[in-house]
Amino acid sequence: MRMICGSYYWPKEDKLKPEGDDAHFICAQEQTIGVADGVGGWAKHGVDAGQYARELMCNSIMSVQKQTIVDPRRVLNEAYADTKCEGSSTACIVTLRETGVLHFVNVGDSGLMVFRNYKLLYMSPREQRSFNCPYQLGNSRSSDNPHSATEIEIGVFPGDIVVLGTDGLWDNMYPNEIEQVVLGNMRDSRVMKPHELACLLADLAWVRSLDKDSFSPYSRAAQEAGKNHPGGKKDDITVVVGHIMVTSPVSSCVEDFVERPLEIIWDNTKPVERATSTPW
Repeated sequence: MRMICGSYYWPKEDKLKPEGDDAHFICAQEQTIGVADGVGGWAKHGVDAGQYARELMCNSIMSVQKQTIVDPRRVLNEAYADTKCEGSSTACIVTLRETGVLHFVNVGDSGLMVFRNYKLLYMSPREQRSFNCPYQLGNSRSSDNPHSATEIEIGVFPGDIVVLGTDGLWDNMYPNEIEQVVLGNMRDSRVMKPHELACLLADLAWVRSLDKDSFSPYSRAAQEAGKNHPGGKKDDITVVVGHIMVTSPVSSCVEDFVERPLEIIWDNTKPVERATSTPW
């Protein structure tokens, strides 16, 4: 199997930080993608956390390209060890094996969704200590390290769509809203290319972020935490979309796979080593 990827990045408008705080990469040959979101709270200390996120992703690329078989955990460990600048960042690194296993590690509130047969099949857990306080990699004493990462392996099949994003996407669009966009694309006679779908999702999230009256996912989380935040959340928005494609004529019929349930092969947050569940 192969994962054909495309991405779009919409930085939050800030004349002092035109690059924003997000960073991402696509290593097409190695079937590996990643996103990082620099924690904006560092700005009050005069630190641009976007530099940490960008260095982390650059170091991730170098680690990926050194490996024969990419291990996201090793990528995260090496990138973290080699990132020296101030700041902190969330991170999610995903790789697809030829055997159809999607293996990812995640620290913080970035994450991914997997869609199959017109349904949202899987959504990764977000790591947060409290409202708007994600786990974050960094060099300060209060920051986390890769040992805090969630590590999960799930089975995927040709026709599946993977959506990877930073919290600028998840805080402004509910899962069912993202599902409607992705599934509308899957049913369309002209299926969007990954870059086009990533752009559409980022655009919609950006529009929602400017809506002062909506009850956004961020508004809901704030309310549950006893806080008041009407409207969307103005933030950097990164979306990476991957289409799982066949590479062997033996697996040429997508319909052979679409009814299969979700298979969680490994999840380090749970005591079981193998589990299956039905799609959402």
